[in-house]
Amino acid sequence: MGRKYIFTNKKESKKGIFSSVLGMIAFISVILAVYGTFQNQGQALVKYGVAVLFSLLFGLAGLVLGILSRMEQDRFYVFSYIGIGLNLLTIVSISFILYAGVYGL
Repeated sequence: MGRKYIFTNKKESKKGIFSSVLGMIAFISVILAVYGTFQNQGQALVKYGVAVLFSLLFGLAGLVLGILSRMEQDRFYVFSYIGIGLNLLTIVSISFILYAGVYGL
């Protein structure tokens, strides 16, 4: 039996790649803000709050881009799924931080 090759002209979606990059930036920023707050004995500085606020905005924008890139036809969707996952993880982690801050643990 010979090997069968499938040739395609599919490409990765630029929106999906951008969504993944935004998700990585946002998630790493949240992790660094939590780590900085932990190192400061629980006292969150304003710069950490601003970083998390921008991470939330990046997460929302990245989620929208990930969904839009998944809706494109004839594309590879690996980066779309990675972007959607990272951005959802960022939004959920920020929501958990806000919930823990308001209601306590």
